Amino acid sequence: MSARQASRLGFERELWQKGTTLVAGVDEAGCGPLAGPVVAGAVLFPHSWLETGLHSKLRGLNDSKQLTEEEREKYFKIITSHPEIRFGVATVEVEMIDRINILQAAHRAMGLALEQLQPAPQHVLVDGRPVKSLRFPNTPLVKGDCRSYSIAAASVVAKVTRDRLMQEYDRLYPGYGFAEHKGYGTPQHLAAIAAKGPCPIHRRSFSPFRPVEEEMELFNF
Repeated sequence: MSARQASRLGFERELWQKGTTLVAGVDEAGCGPLAGPVVAGAVLFPHSWLETGLHSKLRGLNDSKQLTEEEREKYFKIITSHPEIRFGVATVEVEMIDRINILQAAHRAMGLALEQLQPAPQHVLVDGRPVKSLRFPNTPLVKGDCRSYSIAAASVVAKVTRDRLMQEYDRLYPGYGFAEHKGYGTPQHLAAIAAKGPCPIHRRSFSPFRPVEEEMELFNF
């Protein structure tokens, strides 16, 4: 295993060496879009990788935003089919996002994804800032999807799952371009909203449905 690979498995290895064998990574996808759910992925690698290193087919794994769609699909298949990798994925829908705000919805999705892991994690590596609502001991890592393979794997699970959902919504609600922009506020998407109005999966608590200033307050945490 190269020095870079060892470094990006470093947080997991440190915990494994201390006897914490069940270490998961968690990340979300879909906080920024104007439409669709927020999705979280959780991934738990086997602690036997302390000795063997990262599975060879995962060594190009990175933050999902740094990968092509083809690469994400490839790693998603490996992660979800590997007999020793445990994963969970959870979705929080638009109605709940509008009710409790996107930040709380993302945290809820993370907790739900982690609860699917069997056995339950002893420690969690979280992408970003602290998530106080998690019931598992955890370490927040800013830009964690670029620093931890477990978090990177979770980001891939979340991103691929959400992209597939948005492709389904594109068929249910044609004319908005959900398959292309996945709900983000592109010029194409904004033009479609102006022409057609919102559809059932648009987040009414987001601009252009509410003032941008109010929306940004949700992220001042």
